[in-house]
Amino acid sequence: MKIKKLIEYEITRHPLKEFQNLAFFCSETGACKLEEVDRDQFQKLKEILNLRGKKGLELVQIFFGKDGAIAIWKRKIKQEQ
Repeated sequence: MKIKKLIEYEITRHPLKEFQNLAFFCSETGACKLEEVDRDQFQKLKEILNLRGKKGLELVQIFFGKDGAIAIWKRKIKQEQ
């Protein structure tokens, strides 16, 4: 029996209330300053990364917008042939 490794993707949405400063730390002109992001916002992002990581998921990309964030995750899955 052969086991083929496939990749599975998951997309999650995180509302603005979770990332108030991470979503808005850049000005309208695009000027961004990392020191404007509150430490608790880093902690929230870390919690999300660790929670998904425990499920075997790896962050591929995260997009921040005015309404929150969209994250794309992936993990390898095994399929018997």
